[in-house]
Parts: sequence; structure tokens; C-alpha cells
Amino acid sequence: MTSPDAGTAPVPTRSAAPLRVVLGVGGGIAAYKAAALSRLFSEAGHHVVPMPTRSALRFVGAPTWEALTGEHVSESVFDRVDTVNHVAQGQAADLVVIAPATADLMARIAHGQADDLLTTTVLAAAAPVLLAPAMHTEMWLNPATQRNVTLLREHGHTVMDPATGRLTGSDSGPGRLPEPREIFDAATALVARHGRDPRTDASGEPTTAHDAREARALAGRRVLVTAGGTREALDPVRFLGNRSSGKQGIALARAARDAGAQVHLIAAHVEAELPQGMRITRVSSARELQEASLAAAGESDVVIMAAAVADYRPDTVGEHKMKKSEDGTDPVIRLIRNPDILRGIVAQREERGLDQLIVGFAAETGDPEHSVLDFGRAKLRRKGCDLLVLNEVGTDKVFGRDDTEVVVLSARTGDESGARGSKDEVARFVVARIAGEPGVGTGG
Repeated sequence: MTSPDAGTAPVPTRSAAPLRVVLGVGGGIAAYKAAALSRLFSEAGHHVVPMPTRSALRFVGAPTWEALTGEHVSESVFDRVDTVNHVAQGQAADLVVIAPATADLMARIAHGQADDLLTTTVLAAAAPVLLAPAMHTEMWLNPATQRNVTLLREHGHTVMDPATGRLTGSDSGPGRLPEPREIFDAATALVARHGRDPRTDASGEPTTAHDAREARALAGRRVLVTAGGTREALDPVRFLGNRSSGKQGIALARAARDAGAQVHLIAAHVEAELPQGMRITRVSSARELQEASLAAAGESDVVIMAAAVADYRPDTVGEHKMKKSEDGTDPVIRLIRNPDILRGIVAQREERGLDQLIVGFAAETGDPEHSVLDFGRAKLRRKGCDLLVLNEVGTDKVFGRDDTEVVVLSARTGDESGARGSKDEVARFVVARIAGEPGVGTGG
């Protein structure tokens, strides 16, 4: 994996031309946040063309958009008819970002309806399209909305997952518009995957050296990620499992994809939507995960074992549902140890002489004699992996939450560094640490 000029590889050439960004704004209370998003694009040197819908203009008026962007604002297809504006805007766009994307707006775009300037522009655009949904939880979870999201993704558009938090009034739940910086980062990563790096200022220089490297830090690398919790069957109905939601593993897969990698995600039980733009294999039990992971690891440059694997499984699986005994006696379930998948992948690397970086995960709790970090260091030595992502777990920590805190331990360099934030933010931190390991990233 080591490049010929390891440590001195130049930043890839960037296009000097700024992007033309069509910023669609749906008619929701979160429309005010789109003004901050517009500013982020402008400060990065890009030209923003605002396209609020008629309803959006009732939340944020045309003078605001015109002052921020210097562009005339209209929502009508009958404005500038002599230039065929409703088609010309789509043809000229390098990127279309819609924030907030309301349920109604997504439904219209999903079904090809084009009755205003924004929807006709989307229909005419060949550029990548990113939608950032915002609506009440019940609307987001409605089957009609979920079908429309699926349809949009099948059409090749990127639909972000909404954030979870305070909504209008006293409501709280999934449906909150992601923060402008998160939308900006997702949009720039989307354009990078389409062959452009939008993280440039008006002169064409990268906004920061870190951003320029990060956008394609794993370009050309084959990355395997496992996610979710395994389920070990007791009978056709019941199973032994764990609290893992798979959110962190899925965030890691997205972050690796956005860093330019070819990603293979092996997903056990997850409680989050699986991402696009990668190969996905579904498994259930630890032994299924072992078989799939060993096969995929042999073809991977980086292996990230983020799945929560059950340590034990029942020694027998009933063919029929286990019944309560009539005499009131309790069943006895004998457990046997599951295979150590991470150690098996390390052994496979050694046997085949693979040039490969392996990342393990440790969800630990401390005890009166040892800290979580003590257990993490011991596990790093025992497993033989190159990096270990360590976090402290408990009934109110990590599992199922959207925020987390980790420490990444390196066997190669001895470095120990941590991050705290959303699971997407932590995933980007971990991917950056992976890319920074000797011989892995484009700058390594």
C-alpha cells in the first residue's frame, strides 16, 4: 500500500473554476438555516443561485437571498422566458443542494413533477443533487415519505438522513434539518466523488491543506467495514443479541466512501438506513459474519471491524419454538464461545503476507482495578490489529445514541488520540487516523 513517494506525495490538482451551486429552499421553518449554508458556499468561493419555492419565500424573503448572493430571485418558470431559464439553470449547475427538503418537495421531485423553477431545474440538471430533509417526525417516518426517499436514491440523488432533536414547538425526534456545516461537508464530498473537488477558494486553491487531503484521503483503497450486532438463534423465534444499532459502522462506511475508497459494508442487525455508493452484504449470526468477513478481507487494503459480535451462542438451536414447561421448571441454555473474527483476520493477513491495515473496535467498561484505557491497550496487544477504536459503554452510553466519544490507539506509532461528537464526526476522525497511518492514505 506504500506509495513511491510516501510522505511527500503532492495534493492532487484541483480545478480552478468555482462551482455554480443551485441552492433550492423548501417551504419549512428551517429555511432560515439555508442562509447560513449559502454563506458557507460563498466563502469557499462558489457562486450560489438561490431557488426558494413560493412557500419558502414566506419564511425568508427574496431580498435576503438577493443580498446574500447577488442573484435575482424567482420561483416561476415564466420569469426570463427568453432565456429558457427553467432549463438553462439545470444545464449550467455543477451542484444542486436542496435544504430544507420538505415532504411535499421530495414527493414532487421523486415523481418528476415540475411546476416551478426549482423542480424544473432539478429535472433538467445533470449535476449531482443533494437533498437535506426537514419535517416533523411523523411525516418523515410516514411510509409515503420513505418510499419517496427510496425512489429519489434510485434516481441517483443523495438524500441525507435528518438529524434528531428539537423540532417546531415542543416536538423532538428525527426530522430536524442537519446543521449547515454538515450539509456543506456532505455536498463537497458528493462533488468530489463525481470528479471535482469543491473545497477551493475563488483562486482555485484549497480552502485548507487539511480539507484538500481529506477529500480524497483513501482514493483507490479497498475498504471493508463491518457494522451492527449479530444475533444468535435460540429457536426459530428467539435469539441472543446486543444493543448495537450499527450507526457507528455505517457512519464509518460513509466516511470511507466520501474519502474516495471503494467500500464493502457487511451489515448485521442495524437500526439505521444503509448508505449508497458501496457494496453491501447482509449477515445475521457471528459465524455468517466470520465467513463473509474473511472472504472480503482477502481483497481489502483496510479492514474496519466495527460490528458488535456476540461472544457466545447457544450450543443447540431448537427446530421449534421453545415452550414453557408444564411443571414450571426453567430451561437451561448452554452457551459456547463464538469465533474471534478480528484475530482470525489478523492471522489470515500473516498467513497470506497481505499488505493490509486492520482496525479493531473495543466497547469496554472499567472496573475498580483497571480503566477502560487499560483494557483497550491490553486488547490491542492481544488482537494484533494496527489500530483499536476504544469507547466506554453502558446503558446510557454509545449504543443507539447519535453522539459518541472514542480514543484511537495505534500499535504502529504508539499514538493515542481521541474525538467526541456525532457519530459522523467521529467516523471522519477515525478515517483521517486510518489515512494517516504509514502507507495508507494519499499523503502517507
